[in-house]
Amino acid sequence: MMDQAEELRSILKRQNPIKSNARVITVTSGKGGVGKSNISVNLAITLKRLGKRVIVFDADFGLANVEVLFGVVPQYNLADLMYKDKGIKDILSKGPLEIEFISGGSGIQELTNLSIDQVHYLIQQLGEIDELADVIIIDTGAGISNSVLEFVIASSEILLVTTPEPTSITDSYALLKALNRNKGFSKELAQIKVITNRVSSENEGREIFNKLSTVSKKFLDLDLEFMGAVTYDLNLQKAVMEQRPVTMLYENSNASQDINNIAKRILDIEIQTPKKGIAQMFSRLIKLKLTK
Repeated sequence: MMDQAEELRSILKRQNPIKSNARVITVTSGKGGVGKSNISVNLAITLKRLGKRVIVFDADFGLANVEVLFGVVPQYNLADLMYKDKGIKDILSKGPLEIEFISGGSGIQELTNLSIDQVHYLIQQLGEIDELADVIIIDTGAGISNSVLEFVIASSEILLVTTPEPTSITDSYALLKALNRNKGFSKELAQIKVITNRVSSENEGREIFNKLSTVSKKFLDLDLEFMGAVTYDLNLQKAVMEQRPVTMLYENSNASQDINNIAKRILDIEIQTPKKGIAQMFSRLIKLKLTK
């Protein structure tokens, strides 16, 4: 007789592929304090201004930086969707420019405890998100904890944020190494892009990328792609203190212009893997959790 985990794995395996045109970009970092959530939020704002429908998913249930940067406290989170009979539109909160975001809350930790009916409901509800957005940005926790790695492994488009600090570069490589060692990770299905943050110039950012890219190719056989650099800007720090995104408070600042260039570059890149949307990504995420 199958236990619940086996039955869930069986159901998820038989599930028909969910068609979606939503592009899911998972933003991550090897350590905290590198500006990952700032990048996520300001990319969302810039992509919205470029005419894209954007939804942000805050998957860092420990810190919830997205709501702080948006200056909005969400009424509900993912756990309310799974356990309290809320629909997906109930747990969407509105940030600047009517950008909607979802707080993962404690719901991310509870994914393996769902009943079969709850898994069906979650995937079906997330399918609605795929219809509401052109781009879904997932802001993960920092570091190489299991909860972070599972999100990154389940993603087909990964945006890795690093800084010039030696510990940040080392931790970025450690994240890539942990990914590469995980049996659930596929080099063929994942595109890994890099943003260098708080650099003195684009040239410094590219030099940092080149070092990381060289060792990743040599020792992990991983190909990385450079998305651009965000130069150090005091206006960004001022914006954080005011709980406002820099791209709104200081639209013409260097940091805002850098993020605008990165957003355009992201949109210009041809996606090599099919767009699968967040519903299919969560289906894969639950499978990964159940294989432990």
